[in-house]
Amino acid sequence: MSVANEYRGRARELQAIADAWQRAAEEATDPEQRQRLMDKARRVKEQSEQEARLSDRDTTGPQK
Repeated sequence: MSVANEYRGRARELQAIADAWQRAAEEATDPEQRQRLMDKARRVKEQSEQEARLSDRDTTGPQK
């Protein structure tokens, strides 16, 4: 498996985790818990986007 494929797979996994945290936040009744879950979802989504960028960079070759 190429490095780009590994990054893409990891990005998909992280996106699924972020979606799960987001759904949990939407179902939370406690405002503080909802905010914590939303923050966690945002952080994981940002990490997913970073992994996706790494996979794009790996497939386009070295940047100049």
